[in-house]
Order: sequence, then structure tokens, then C-alpha cells
Amino acid sequence: MPRKVTKSLQRRLNPDRKYQSILVQRLINKSMLDGKKLLAERAVYSALEIAAKKLKSEDPLEVFEKALKNIQPNFEVKSRRVGGANYQIPFPIQGHRQNHFAYMWLVQAARARRGMPYDQRLAAEIVDAHNEAGAAFKKKEDTHKMAEANRAFAHFARG
Repeated sequence: MPRKVTKSLQRRLNPDRKYQSILVQRLINKSMLDGKKLLAERAVYSALEIAAKKLKSEDPLEVFEKALKNIQPNFEVKSRRVGGANYQIPFPIQGHRQNHFAYMWLVQAARARRGMPYDQRLAAEIVDAHNEAGAAFKKKEDTHKMAEANRAFAHFARG
């Protein structure tokens, strides 16, 4: 198998039932625990409705897409050993990898919140991401700051 995931190795997802969106389907899959997809589906749909209601929006899908766009990183840092020293080298991120980080940070941030059911935690995190706040957005900001701080080592990326 090749080291990099090529187009031929990526699975094609079917859109979700309610919104006919592949983005929502991915969130359902990332939220799923122990193969309980119906439970994850119910929680995600409920979270999208709650988030839309909190933001006084008609379209929950629009709210989710904006929240996702706000937490997608443009850069990441990778560790690379050069001459006996480890450097954090910034790399730009494209496409599905941006989405992967956004989903993972959103779900992790929602699970880290305490004191309410998962659908309400996810809704709160979506609202925060929509408003450019919250743990998932902070994670993106921290990643960008780290990349900016290590910009001097970018020349090691192609060597």
C-alpha cells in the first residue's frame, strides 16, 4: 500500500438521510462510538437543530458549514530531525485533511465539555465554532500560532 492516501483508496460516503449532506454524514461517523450509528445520528441531528435555534437561523446545515469552515486549519506542524535536532516544520494542509482535523477537534471539544448530554455539548461547540470561539477554534488558532512561530524552519521542508 502506498504511504499517501490516493484518490483510489478513499472511501466514498453516501449522504445522510435528513440533509443529504456528506459533511453531516462524516460528523455522524466521527461522533459514533462502539458502532452505534443510529445513536450518533440522533445526537448529531438534535445538535444541529439546537445550534440553529440558538443562532436564530433557518438552515442548520448552513450553520454547520460555517462552523466547520471556521475551524479548518490551513497549516500544521510536523516534527523533522535535521542534523541531530528536532524541528517543528510548518506545512500547508489541503482538502480532506483540513476537514479531518476540523471534525476531530469538534468532536473532541464536545466530548471534553461536561454536565449535559452529548447533543447539547456538540450544539454548544458548533455555536462556538460558528462565532469563532470555543475549544475547537482555539485548537486551530494554536496550530496556526505554532506554524507561525516555526516559520523560520520552513526551508527544511523540501530537503
